[in-house]
Amino acid sequence: MFIYLSKKIAIPGNIRLRCISWNKDQGFIACGGEEGLLKVLELEAQADEAKLKGLAAPSNLSMNQTLEGHSGSVQVVTWNEQYQKLTTSDQNGLIIVWMLYKGAWYEEMINNRNKSVVRSMSWNADGQKICIVYEDGAVIVGSVDGNRIWGKDLKGTQLSHVAWSSDSKVLLFGMANGEIHIYDNQGNFIMKMKLNCLVNVTGAFSIAGIHWYHGAEGYIEPDCPCLAICFDNGRCQIMRHENDPNPVLIDTGMNVVCIQWNHCGSVLAVAGSQKTTTQEKDINIVQFYTPFGEHLRTLKVPGKLVSALSWEGGGLKIGLAVDSYIYFANIRPDYKWGYCSNTVVYAYTRPDRPEYCIVFWDTKNNEKYVKYVRSLISITTCGDFCILATKADESQPQYVLVLCNSIGTPLDPKYIDIGPLFVTMTKTHVIAASKEAFYIWQYRVAKKLTAMEINQVARTRKEGRERIYHIDDTPSGAADGVLDYSKAIHGTRDPISAITASDKTLIVGRESGTIQRYSLPNVGLIQKYTLNCRAYQLSLNCNSSRLAIIDLSGVLTFFDLDTRVTDSSGQQIIGEQLKLERKDVWDMKWAKDNPDLFAMMEKTRMYVFRNLDPEEPIQTSGYICNFEDLEIKTVLLDEILKNPEHPNKDYIINFEIRSLRDSRALIEEVGIEESSQFIEDNPHPRLWRLLAEAALQKLDLPTAEQAFVRCKDYQGIKFVKRLGNLQSESMKQAEVAAYFGRFEEAERMYLDMDRRINAVQYYVQGRNQERLAECYYMLEDYQGLENLANSLPENNKLLPDIAHMFVRVGMCDQAVCAFLKCNRPKDAVDTCVHLNQWNKAVELAKNHNMKEIGSLLARYASHLLEKNKILDAIELYRKANYFFDAAKLMFKIADEEAKKRTKPLRVKKLYVLAALLVEQYHEQVKNVQRGKVKGKSSEATSALAGLLEEDVLSSASRFTDNAWRGAEAYHFFLLAQRQLYEGYVDTAMKTALHLRDYEDIIPAVEIYSLLALCACGNRAFGICSKAFVKLESLETLSPEQKQQYEDLALEIFTKHCPKYSKKSDLDGLLESSGEGKLPTCVATGRPITEYQFWMCNVCKHCVQAQEISNYNFCPLCHGSVAYGITLMVQQLGYR
Repeated sequence: MFIYLSKKIAIPGNIRLRCISWNKDQGFIACGGEEGLLKVLELEAQADEAKLKGLAAPSNLSMNQTLEGHSGSVQVVTWNEQYQKLTTSDQNGLIIVWMLYKGAWYEEMINNRNKSVVRSMSWNADGQKICIVYEDGAVIVGSVDGNRIWGKDLKGTQLSHVAWSSDSKVLLFGMANGEIHIYDNQGNFIMKMKLNCLVNVTGAFSIAGIHWYHGAEGYIEPDCPCLAICFDNGRCQIMRHENDPNPVLIDTGMNVVCIQWNHCGSVLAVAGSQKTTTQEKDINIVQFYTPFGEHLRTLKVPGKLVSALSWEGGGLKIGLAVDSYIYFANIRPDYKWGYCSNTVVYAYTRPDRPEYCIVFWDTKNNEKYVKYVRSLISITTCGDFCILATKADESQPQYVLVLCNSIGTPLDPKYIDIGPLFVTMTKTHVIAASKEAFYIWQYRVAKKLTAMEINQVARTRKEGRERIYHIDDTPSGAADGVLDYSKAIHGTRDPISAITASDKTLIVGRESGTIQRYSLPNVGLIQKYTLNCRAYQLSLNCNSSRLAIIDLSGVLTFFDLDTRVTDSSGQQIIGEQLKLERKDVWDMKWAKDNPDLFAMMEKTRMYVFRNLDPEEPIQTSGYICNFEDLEIKTVLLDEILKNPEHPNKDYIINFEIRSLRDSRALIEEVGIEESSQFIEDNPHPRLWRLLAEAALQKLDLPTAEQAFVRCKDYQGIKFVKRLGNLQSESMKQAEVAAYFGRFEEAERMYLDMDRRINAVQYYVQGRNQERLAECYYMLEDYQGLENLANSLPENNKLLPDIAHMFVRVGMCDQAVCAFLKCNRPKDAVDTCVHLNQWNKAVELAKNHNMKEIGSLLARYASHLLEKNKILDAIELYRKANYFFDAAKLMFKIADEEAKKRTKPLRVKKLYVLAALLVEQYHEQVKNVQRGKVKGKSSEATSALAGLLEEDVLSSASRFTDNAWRGAEAYHFFLLAQRQLYEGYVDTAMKTALHLRDYEDIIPAVEIYSLLALCACGNRAFGICSKAFVKLESLETLSPEQKQQYEDLALEIFTKHCPKYSKKSDLDGLLESSGEGKLPTCVATGRPITEYQFWMCNVCKHCVQAQEISNYNFCPLCHGSVAYGITLMVQQLGYR
């Protein structure tokens, strides 16, 4: 961090100030002093449209109100930010609570105990309670509305300070004798605090300040010290909690007056005075420390005595009460941030998470990617990558360097055993240094790996990529660097203070002022230089010839690394300290493309130097991201971190340096020829490109070509040559407009010339997708239109328009893809219906769980039936799980096929398919009913169940009751004939007897003709006679046919008596009917009388146990035999 005094306000009448407090939320500053002085000030707030943001903006007073009410010296002021109240107290014990009303402060409450003086007051974290301590030991805790909660008199003690814990459960009371007592929030004593910082301290001392950070902005590390206690003798301890056995101990070496944490608990300010050997009187200083006791900066403050300090709410300013003045100091924090590949990477803490929140903000596309990292130490960037340095584990002293790309994706982590206090990065190397040693990692990313490197042995490559050197070593540049962390254990008398590196040089600065220069990638110590300062920040220019040094006090100096000079003794030495020196510098950046150009931040001004000569300053407080092409990109990190979750592109500011501004002005005002001379005197590729672009605008092709040559722009040269080959001036102007990105203008010119193909090119280049789609449609380039739709992101507003274009020309698949990509499935289904792509419509409706699938199915089925595609309609219903409708259509086909009387096997197959669909329907109904019983069925299932139940109630047909009758009829019809032809006439006759039950399916004439034939062959003339009687009585036969049957019967029965000599009990069983009827074997046609038989799980028909071993599939439905079951006859009640 860097700090400097920025403003001074005098108090009228030279009244001495005693206290100051800055309201963290509203920005009011309250200061109290002698003679009852109490003022409330406010610095002018910045408007959103203000040109200057942050610290660079003017800070005039917008409020300066004197509050009257105190007569004695005002000694304590404290804010309640949550309720906008100010509480003040004077030497007489008078307490006044002030409130804001219509832009001014007024008294709200007054209290005076008239016994003692108030020494300290503190509001708790939520602003609900205030604790007031008096010098005589009295303690009062009150509420925000003025009511007393409790009071206590600590007899025999003199109180001086009070502080609340963050959870408001603990109170710390500081005593006048230096002791600190711990109480609970009800006033009960717990214990005395152990003060490790006062060990071996003699003499009188008193408490200078107690400040407990409440964690409102999160903590910089898990379990971070947050309770600071400091004594007037300079001893300080920072604790994690009130019972911390291992506090951080600091000896500030000064006479301390007061202390205070900044807004996020990352910096502790300690104000007071210090004796010096050079001056007789003490000097006022403010020391700044981290929570871990590391000293950051020292600010010297003019005046006789500093009496109080207070931080501004954002931690960017600090207010100091000195004598009768208020001094303001600006602070430039060392943010954890970086810039790589148009991406600003920054980290901040949140109260709800222990980790750092790291934001990768793509400023070009205004997209951000968030990562969370524990114990972040630093962020370092270069090119397209960044390095996050973190602690690996709190319990182990190991650290991690994580290589990330510009969207925060971790690419390669490296675990190291040295603390990375200083980290720098080049395009090929990462260098991390502790106080004693530095580690070098030659990193690789996937796109840079060569085939040879991929095939190398991993261990060998790792050893070549990671090395560590002690700062006192003198490496020669040979392969002597190994990864030996034992080197880092050895201490050094001259620790490292800063590092920087370029592609070929590594610079390491040491606390003594020595600068060590190493070569890269082979690390060899080339040179040592001696400076007159201790480097805090180092930076190399683009050709590694000059080094910029910023020391701890903010002084910027330069060192030429290669110049050879002669010293006073006549010896030639390498390196020279340049004469340029600037003070109060907190940031600088060399230009990437010019070794003599650099930009630096001095307080709230940015200076650009060329050859050590400055240009006029620019007012800004931004951090420099990049300096390239004569443009400086800065980021207002102060503003971004006020609302880090929503970065604003307005906080990225680009500045052009003077030579670029002058060249542009010359071209616009004087002309191309005169400007070219100025650019010749101040050459830079950006200026030549500016000249080339101006020449192109005026179609001055020779000058444009010459300028493109000077800036080495091969594409520009080719473009100029192509322009030279064009004959038409209009075409040249259109091409130039397209070159400068004015694609609409180029398109208009080409359309005026009736050259639509050229217009399409510029729509593509200009990403004018709406007009490009229209042009593709007019040109009937549907492939181009499809490619455009595929390239658009999801839910793009252009996708519906493209989809409708495809609909108009009947391209269903492309239209559906476009509608689905913009999340409009209903339009996709409607398109399929409109274009008669019913199958796709049903599939889409099913995939997207659309409620209107039923009506859509009905429409599609009607469409198919109109075209007599009944099997397609059946397949549609089956896929949609509408098995009952599918079965009805299948029965219809089977009935129509049966009427043809040609192929009984085909008819059987159709009836089997229909019956299988009915079985699926039954199973569906069972599942729905089960779901209802369990109460877990979905809405869609319940709706379908209702439809199915309605169908069941309205159809008492053979479809559901006797689904297998048709299949059984044709099965026995075919089986009987097969048995007859194979010579099993008795079996054939018994099978044919079953057909008498199926006269509604097979014509009776065919049934009884087959039965008569089988009976005749079996010489069962009694059954044969009955069959002929039935045939002769059929009304469907003509008289001629009846006569033929009579003649045949006469011929048979004159020779054979119509008796069945083989009649037995088995025939009675076969001919009987009713509940006691035996099951029939579908393999043989015989009744099953055995104790065991096999039943098909699909059609529920039976086969004799000894017969089923001859089959792999059910003889009727062709279901697998493996899925059947064997049952006992008794279980079914047949015996």
